[in-house]
Amino acid sequence: MKKINLTILSTIFTLFLFSANAQTISALASQADDLSTLNAAIKAAGLEETLKGDGPFTVFAPTNEAFEALPDGVLESLLKPENKDKLVAVLTYHVVGGKVMSSDLKDGSMAKTVEGNDVNIKVGPKVKINDATVVKADINADNGVVHIVDTVILPPSLQ
Repeated sequence: MKKINLTILSTIFTLFLFSANAQTISALASQADDLSTLNAAIKAAGLEETLKGDGPFTVFAPTNEAFEALPDGVLESLLKPENKDKLVAVLTYHVVGGKVMSSDLKDGSMAKTVEGNDVNIKVGPKVKINDATVVKADINADNGVVHIVDTVILPPSLQ
């Protein structure tokens, strides 16, 4: 548990430092150690330039530990070139068009993802996006906002 907390704190600190200098979502993800798996997946899916674009985007960014928690072989399979469409679906299911700050979220609401399906939003003691808990919210970027989550959420087509 201590390792998880230190890793998350390290990511938050890194993102805070970089967001103070306002960068794109792609740049923020590439510079946070605990988002290296997400960054590799973004590159493998060919979405790096998109996340450097004007946006605005809201990204629910899974940590490395979130990717590691996927069932054995799932991540490796998604990263294969022949599964690029599935990888794109997973990643775009973590993106909402527009800049959605935590103060904009309402309990029980739904948000349409770039992938095309909705995610469920639960606001309580903790904010949840489907089964993922937001561990750090409102990290500003030039082209949107990043919320760090502890779980990779899968679109309905891959569940």
